[in-house]
Amino acid sequence: MLERVRHGCGVFGIYGVRNAAQLTYLGLYALQHRGQESAGIVSSDGQYLHIHRDIGEVNEVFGNGNILKNLKGKIALGHNRYSTTGASIRSNIQPILIRYRLGHIAVGHNGNLTNYHGLRKEMEKSGSIFQSTSDSEIFLHLIAQSPNRKLAGMIKWALSRVRGAYSLCFLTENSLIAARDPCGFRPLALGKFNKGWVVASETCAFDIIGARYVRDIQPGEILIVNQDGLNSYFMPGKSRHAFCIFEFIYFARPDSKVFGENVDKIRRRLGWQLAEEKPCDADIVISVPDSSNTATLGYSEVSGIKYEVGLIRNHYIGRTFIMPDQQIRDLDVLIKFNPVRGVLKRQKVLVVDDSIVRGTTSKKLIKMIRDSGAKEVHMRISSPPIISPCFYGIDMPTKKELIGSNKSVRAIGKYLGVDSLGYLSLKGMLSTPELPHTDFCTACFTGKYPVEVERYQGKLALDR
Repeated sequence: MLERVRHGCGVFGIYGVRNAAQLTYLGLYALQHRGQESAGIVSSDGQYLHIHRDIGEVNEVFGNGNILKNLKGKIALGHNRYSTTGASIRSNIQPILIRYRLGHIAVGHNGNLTNYHGLRKEMEKSGSIFQSTSDSEIFLHLIAQSPNRKLAGMIKWALSRVRGAYSLCFLTENSLIAARDPCGFRPLALGKFNKGWVVASETCAFDIIGARYVRDIQPGEILIVNQDGLNSYFMPGKSRHAFCIFEFIYFARPDSKVFGENVDKIRRRLGWQLAEEKPCDADIVISVPDSSNTATLGYSEVSGIKYEVGLIRNHYIGRTFIMPDQQIRDLDVLIKFNPVRGVLKRQKVLVVDDSIVRGTTSKKLIKMIRDSGAKEVHMRISSPPIISPCFYGIDMPTKKELIGSNKSVRAIGKYLGVDSLGYLSLKGMLSTPELPHTDFCTACFTGKYPVEVERYQGKLALDR
């Protein structure tokens, strides 16, 4: 994906391990792709909670070694953030920590609440005072207001009031709690590390510290880890599972396991299916690095078209890179990618990407490949056209900005300047044996939302 759709955060929690904060720091490094606006860690030594949060990437926030030394204890919770609800400001950095009647509690959240505005308005009328504009703070206020006296019941009551997507980690003085919404929109996995336990958005965070994947936190499950071991509670009723298909297409790292399946395997199968559905007469096939690498390999394997490295991605563009004027801003593709002209010259080039959002950056990339001497340029996309925004934890453009919502495939191809364009069909995407179609959310491709989205001031609450 060229135009980066922003994801809504990565969480990492660990219990019962020495140097918990240092291990959390490593876990957040592995999850950096899920959020680059800010990072934070809160730890517990059994009596006190210690916290450090700031704007920036993980190495920027925790680059001073003394910071981690001061985060004492055997329990820790970390968070990387991309804003989907709430502005990108200091008060919205997570984990969010409060004091309530049982002590202290912190939360890290990946997802979006679809009834956030209504809940917040209701709670403010009853006297709640919010310190942030993030929907994640809602969880803490609800827990504090719960009529229950025990933590498990308080969390269960709080989660019964919210709607939408949440994969959560809570931390108290003596416990780590993981929770996942009944639809299971966003991933959350449980791992074992020596005698301790780990929870993370993706299993690649287990690999970096040497933890072992045990299982996923189940949709609707509340898992409490404390001195009594593991105790699970489940939200009442049953909901249709709606795992985000975009985790496999783009977001998750290919070396991760999410929703119980290896991302690399699924992504490669999407490439296989794309080659079957949308063949192309090309000399070479290239990926748009890095998210489409695996699907491109799959396409090459089935089609027999030689896989080449035609684009080199610059991995050293900092979060704060600013292009000073419009003339330089127009060179953003050249800043991100450089063509390998010797590979592209006089070739019929097939470009494989995982998705197209607005199409503006893809258009520039196609021109760059043509300017490098390609004889023809074709494009294949390993997902269907995106026609609707996401309200469950992905910061996508509004419907009117999505090129797939406003143009036909032929018109998109003409706009991009390609000789041919082909998308993977919805049926083909869901035909992979590991992807039963009843278990996945495909709202961005179909406009059919599995959980109702509230309207706020006459508009969809999160349609920004």
